Amino acid sequence: MNALQKWWSKKRLKDPKYAYLLEPYEGDEVVVLDTETTGMDPKKDEILSIGAVIVRGNRIELGEAFEAWLKPRGEIGEESIKIHGIRRVDVERGEEPEAVIPRLLDFIGNRPLAGYYIRFDQRMLSRYTRTLIGIDLPNELIELSEMYYRRYRKSSAHEFVDLKFDTIMERLGLPRLGKHDALNDAVMSALIYLKLRSMPEYRGAFS
Repeated sequence: MNALQKWWSKKRLKDPKYAYLLEPYEGDEVVVLDTETTGMDPKKDEILSIGAVIVRGNRIELGEAFEAWLKPRGEIGEESIKIHGIRRVDVERGEEPEAVIPRLLDFIGNRPLAGYYIRFDQRMLSRYTRTLIGIDLPNELIELSEMYYRRYRKSSAHEFVDLKFDTIMERLGLPRLGKHDALNDAVMSALIYLKLRSMPEYRGAFS
């Protein structure tokens, strides 16, 4: 975030309590985050569940994990149900966003956010933060598929690299966790992050 963006965000911030989100992070922790949603359109779809874990050094702090279920106001798309298996009956006891999002902001603070297609998660969450605190979620983003690509591309900038989540897990020799949900996906993404962070990037002629 540049100086002008920071100034504008501070102007729009509804609650000065969250001014810390706009300050640069100086620690060494990363929050790995995942959401499950009613669809793939951040302009109209809603979040059903959020899972997040803190990576501190070389450890995934499972004892400090964040998990929440939200009750959507609209319908859950059939294609989305095929992906995550979450039906309306599964979230009938979910919380309202107004209760979940402030807890999430307290959890992530101003740490960088890592995830598999994390920009989608950031855009989904920003729909809620704009309403509640006036600004998009401003945290630095670390995209796992980009980290993977920078380590597995070989001889051409146009070479195909399979960036599917399952392919990345298999190629890195990481274990799949049983149930597909936001928290399990966040934990698996944290394993990917730690593995990729320990690997050198490819330095070819097209770098």
